[in-house]
Amino acid sequence: MELIGTAIGFMKCLGVPTCRYLDNYRKLEEKMNDLRLRLDDLNVRKQDIESENESEIRGGKMVKKEVEKWLDNVEKMNAEIEKIEQKLVVVSCFSRARLGKLVRKKIEEVKEIHRQGCFSDGLAVDRPPAKGVTLLTSDLEGETNVNNQIWQLLMDDDQVRMIGVCGMGGIGKTTIMKHINNQLLKEDQFRKVIWVTVSKEMNVSKIQEGIARCLKHSLPEDELERATTLNHALERTSYVLILDDVWEWFSLSKIGIPDPKPDEQRKVKVVLTSRSKEVCISMGCKVVQVKPLSKQESMNLFLNHVELGHSVVQDPELKKIVNSIVKKCGGLPLAIVTIAGSMKGVYDIHEWRNALNELCQHVKSVKQWDNEVFKCLMFSYNRLADSEIQNCFVYCSLYPEDFPIKRRELIEKWIDEGFINGNTRQAMYDRGHSILNKLENNSLLERTRSLGYELSVKMHDVIRDMALLIKDHSRFYVKAGLQLKELPDEREWATGTFDKVSLMNNSILEIPSHISPKCHNLSTLLLQQRNLVFRRVLETGFKTIPGTFFEHMNGLKVLDLSYTNITNLPDSISNLGNLNSLVLRCCYKLRHLPSLAGLKALKKLDLYNTTIDKIPPQMETLENITYLALQAEGLKELPTGTLPMFSRLQYLATMLQLKGEEVGKLSKLEFLSCIFLDMEEFKKYNSTSGTKWPQNYICSVGSSLSRNGSLFGVEDKFEKPEEHNTLYFVNCDLEEADFAMLPMDLNYFHVEKCDDLKCLSDGTSLFHGVTLCHIWECQGIECVIDLSSSPSYSFKNIERLVLGKLCNLLELVRVGPTFESPCPVIFSRLTMISLEKCSRMKKLFSVEMWQGLQNLEDLRVEDCQEMEKIIDDNGTRNGSETTSLVLPKLRELSLYSLPRLKTICGNGVMIPTNFLRYLRITECPELKRIPLLLPQLENGEPSIPTFLKRICVKPREWWESIEWDDPNAMNVDLSAFVSHVEYF
Repeated sequence: MELIGTAIGFMKCLGVPTCRYLDNYRKLEEKMNDLRLRLDDLNVRKQDIESENESEIRGGKMVKKEVEKWLDNVEKMNAEIEKIEQKLVVVSCFSRARLGKLVRKKIEEVKEIHRQGCFSDGLAVDRPPAKGVTLLTSDLEGETNVNNQIWQLLMDDDQVRMIGVCGMGGIGKTTIMKHINNQLLKEDQFRKVIWVTVSKEMNVSKIQEGIARCLKHSLPEDELERATTLNHALERTSYVLILDDVWEWFSLSKIGIPDPKPDEQRKVKVVLTSRSKEVCISMGCKVVQVKPLSKQESMNLFLNHVELGHSVVQDPELKKIVNSIVKKCGGLPLAIVTIAGSMKGVYDIHEWRNALNELCQHVKSVKQWDNEVFKCLMFSYNRLADSEIQNCFVYCSLYPEDFPIKRRELIEKWIDEGFINGNTRQAMYDRGHSILNKLENNSLLERTRSLGYELSVKMHDVIRDMALLIKDHSRFYVKAGLQLKELPDEREWATGTFDKVSLMNNSILEIPSHISPKCHNLSTLLLQQRNLVFRRVLETGFKTIPGTFFEHMNGLKVLDLSYTNITNLPDSISNLGNLNSLVLRCCYKLRHLPSLAGLKALKKLDLYNTTIDKIPPQMETLENITYLALQAEGLKELPTGTLPMFSRLQYLATMLQLKGEEVGKLSKLEFLSCIFLDMEEFKKYNSTSGTKWPQNYICSVGSSLSRNGSLFGVEDKFEKPEEHNTLYFVNCDLEEADFAMLPMDLNYFHVEKCDDLKCLSDGTSLFHGVTLCHIWECQGIECVIDLSSSPSYSFKNIERLVLGKLCNLLELVRVGPTFESPCPVIFSRLTMISLEKCSRMKKLFSVEMWQGLQNLEDLRVEDCQEMEKIIDDNGTRNGSETTSLVLPKLRELSLYSLPRLKTICGNGVMIPTNFLRYLRITECPELKRIPLLLPQLENGEPSIPTFLKRICVKPREWWESIEWDDPNAMNVDLSAFVSHVEYF
């Protein structure tokens, strides 16, 4: 009995493993199907997370490390299950159970990874905020001792917490501190370097916003809460706070700046610049005085900017005159640079002698210690010797202090004021740019860029003060950019004294209903309320203008109400018979305009980005209009017959659908943006205009752009036709088109959803000027250029080529079997090509093409399921022992989701990496080798590419197994540049 019991116990112990073994054996396929379904769910989750990651990254955040690790785990799981799939194909009876056991295990692992993919607290975190901003500045001349003194106080003297850099206006305080700012960014003692410009009209909110922006903090609306919030943020970090251009004592605590007392836990310094030593002392600062330049330093600075060089030294008489002029500048860098700018390019000694006489005789009494620099600046102003240029210069003082003024916007204002006149608008633009260049060359304006990176100019605050004090222009009333919440007292500005009033860029909440300014002499009123930081309409601001407001402004010529919240204009505006310019751009709430019939002198009407649903009554009577910008969501087209009434129109910017025949009759038109409903309207325009195109244009033929997905965002381009020569053909029949109708100066050619398009080359020269070509979702196109029927090639100047969703595209260039060699060099100026979702393309560049791609910098191929080769040599290099180099200027290579890609280049062909910045290769499982040639050091050893910033590769295992055609590549560690998350 004991023996039987023992046997039964043994069988029980054996039964469970045996059953599990048999289950693994019999249900292998069933378990495998379950694993596949779970893996599919996991990959869907992965795709969702990757999409969210891209969104977060675009928003300035960075993906969490745990999310990156999770994505890597998913990639590893996919690779492991791929191996299981391979084993399943050849599994034997003896290994089925073992494989079934592995499948069961992977099911549990997939379930666990899927569970871990629920990141309830988000996928990304804020990036570590930048330490500070590198500032543009000029070279120091003679201020190195002061620079070193300030640096020592910042870095080595822990007892000094506040430093005051003082000196007269134009002596170089800001330039010195810009250098200090840039030096501090390279040091580790401070976590933050914060620069804020305070200015004469100190504004607490503006200072707080400036500091908060550097800290990446948002502030509440309440003033007390703002200071408290800022105080807490600053107390948690070490920093240098630079407050530039301080004019009077103020309380740091009112701003929210903690008392910079000694603290063992963190290092804090506050530096301020001021023209007043007393202000620095009253703020409790260790004073550093900036003194004028020495005689030799002054001469060096002058010669560097006047560009005379050694010719001064060689001519004793000229040298004597220049010495006298430099001496008159009193060692002030701003005065030296400004006067040198006004004398740049002058070689005649008589002119130099005359300039010295003018400078000696010029006396102007201005305030105290600024007297000398003002005399020097007035000398440069007087040397402009052209009242037109002087008027243009002084007009810049109507803008806020330290405000970047866009060049084109400023020129438009000069035209509105009548400072610039001409027969054509282009001639006036050219004159405006010439004036700006002269003012820049004379150092009266400095070149900069706006927040939107548009070329702009800015006035130094000392020069702006001078402009506002010039006697002939004392009729300016300027309270711009001061964050005023209500109109200044009527007795200040509405007395009939002033010619121009600038209240732009404030936060004026309302215009009182009773106000009726007595401004009979007022010619310019600037009330635009654009936010300086975000370049948008303020959320709060005046919504109505009382009917009495314009009653006593009969002389008004220029009125700018752009970026305000007004919903309508009062009827009294119709009485402004002298008004030349009415600007209502980006008044997003403006719905109603009164009759404009009384505005007989009006030349400019800007209604771009408003919400009007019909044109103003009797608008067609404005026969003097030369500039019309009109765009509103509720407005689809102009009433028939309206447009031809504007026979003097030079500038027309709109996204309305216009009649081709009516546009064609505008013989003076120089700048045009509009939409033609279909090809028929486009042909009518050409036939009416006699194919005479405006100087600059951006037009769409076919579907409305606002309803088209791939053209989302191009609306901004229609706002500024002067920057484009562009045509869009969208969802229209190109068979009806005669390419001879196209303008010869076309730069950007966009074709979308035009299924009858077969190719773009037609043996003509009409596309010779095209530099950017975009072809999207055209089902009929099989090649871009067809040389099989004609050897003529029309796209020799193409620089950027974008091809997307071309389901039947087979090749870029078609060469017939009878084509005679040598093949013409194709795409020799191409710098960027992007190919996306072209499902039938197997190779990108053929042997006929790749030798001509010497200027290609950016190569992107994505979601092309059949793509096998990027550069194909057709086997012509088989057996060759030499190495050919292609794409010598390549900066970015991006290959994404190319499941059949096997090679990037053929045998013996490599891509040098001298200029490579970004490399992205993801989801290209068949690609086994990378043909990149690393640069070499002088000793012949390979090195990391000089400009390399990031390598993005997926999956990780693929990167680790990849082979390099460059045998020395394995000796270079690129790991610091490698990321397995898809972003650059």
